[in-house]
Amino acid sequence: MTGGRPAAIATFWNDLRRVLAERDFRRLFATRLISQAGDGVFTAGLGTYVFFNAKTFPNPGAGAAALAVLYLPYSLIGPFAGVFIDRWSRRQILLWSALLRAALLVLTAALIGSGQLGIPLYVSVLAALGVNRFFLASLSAALPHVVAEDTLVMANAVAPTTGTLATFAGGFAGLALHFLTGGGRGGSAVTLLAAGACYLLSGTVAATMRRDLLGPPPPPPGARRARIVTELAIVVKGLVSGAREAWRRRPVSAALGATAGQRVIYGILSLTTILLYRNYFYAHASANASLAGFTIVLVASAFGYGAAAVVTPMVTRLVSKPAWIAILLTAGGLVTGLAGPAFSQAAFVVIGLSLGLVAQGVAICTTTIIQQRMDDGYRGRVFALYDMLFNVPFVLGAVIAALVVPANGKSLRLILAAAAGYLATALLYGLASRHDLGGEPPSPSSASPSRAAQASSS
Repeated sequence: MTGGRPAAIATFWNDLRRVLAERDFRRLFATRLISQAGDGVFTAGLGTYVFFNAKTFPNPGAGAAALAVLYLPYSLIGPFAGVFIDRWSRRQILLWSALLRAALLVLTAALIGSGQLGIPLYVSVLAALGVNRFFLASLSAALPHVVAEDTLVMANAVAPTTGTLATFAGGFAGLALHFLTGGGRGGSAVTLLAAGACYLLSGTVAATMRRDLLGPPPPPPGARRARIVTELAIVVKGLVSGAREAWRRRPVSAALGATAGQRVIYGILSLTTILLYRNYFYAHASANASLAGFTIVLVASAFGYGAAAVVTPMVTRLVSKPAWIAILLTAGGLVTGLAGPAFSQAAFVVIGLSLGLVAQGVAICTTTIIQQRMDDGYRGRVFALYDMLFNVPFVLGAVIAALVVPANGKSLRLILAAAAGYLATALLYGLASRHDLGGEPPSPSSASPSRAAQASSS
C-alpha cells in the first residue's frame, strides 16, 4: 500500500507529459484556451454594458432578458449540435465558428458603441453564443483524434478544467480592460473587440491543423446518411427516453430535481445581487464604482467554486453524496436567511462565497451520481438533460425575480423566500433520497472515465 501512492503519482505525471508532448493536442488545446479566454472577455464586456452602464440603471426585466440571452443557447442548442458536428469537418467548424463569432462581436461592439440595448443587440449576442456552443462541442468530439487512447482520461481532465480557468482569467482581464479604457459603453465596446481578437487568434491556430485531422470519418462507400430532419427527430426522441430512464432511477431523478431547484434560487439571487450593486449600494455613485464592488462578489463566488472542488471529494469520503447535497442546500438556506436581510455588501460577499460552494458542490455530486447510476447507453442523453436543467431553471429564477423585485433589488420577502427555497429543496431531496443518505449501494454500471470527464466540463 505504501508504494502505491508514489507509483500513482508517477503514472499521473507520465501521462500528463505524454499528452502535452502530442503536437496536435497542443494545437487543439491552444485553440480551446484562447477561445475560452475570449469567452470570459466577451462576458465581461457584455455584462458591464447591460448591468453597469453609466447612462442607464438596469430594470429587473432587462436584467432577466440579458441572463436569458447568456444562458439559454447552451441548453437549447447543445443537444442538437452533435447532428452537425458528426457531419461536417470539425477543423472547419473550429475555424469558421471562430471567424463568425469575431464578426458578430464587431457588430455587437458597434451596437453597444451607439448605445443600443434591445432586440438587435440580443439577437447579435444570441447568434454569437449559439455559434460558440458548436465550437465547444466540436472541441470535445475532436479530442480522441489528437491523443492516444490510454491518455484520453488525462486529456479530458486537463483540457476542460484549464479552459474554465482561462474563462475566469479572461473575465477578469476583460474587467481590467473595461476600467483602463474609461468604462462606459466605449469601454464595453473595446472589451468586446478584444474578445473578437481572441476568437480570430483561436481560428488562426485551428487553421494550422489538417482539415481531416479531427474527424468525422467519411461514411463507408455506398452508405447514405440519414436526412438532417430525421436525425434531429432522433435527438428529441433520445432526450425523452433518457428522461424516462432517469425517472426510473430514483437517485438520478432526485439529484436532477435538486439541481433544478437550487438553480432556480441561484437565478433569483443572481439578478437580485446585480440590481442591489447597481441601483442600491451604489445608487449615487459611478457605474465603475458599482462594477468594482460587484467584482468582489464575483471573486468570492469563484473562490467558492474552487473550494467545492477541494472540499467535496474529501467530505464524500466520510458521508454519502446525497447527504452532502442535502447539507449543502441546507447551508445555502441558512446563510442566505441569516446574512441576506442585512442588505450590506459584506453580507452579499459572504453569500456569493457560500452559494458558489453550494452550487458547485451540488453539481459535482449530481454529475458523479449520474455517471455511477446510469447505464452507458443512456448516460449521454441524461447529461444533455442535465445541461438543460442546469441553465433553464437559472433563467426561470431570474424571470421570477424580475416579476417581484423592485428596481433597486432590495426585497426582504424575496431574500427570505430564496432562503426558504433552499431549505425546502434540501428537505424534499432528503425525503426522496432517504435510503441513500447513510450510504450508497454499489452502482449498477461502471462509469466511463472519458465520458465522465467530458460531462463534467459541460
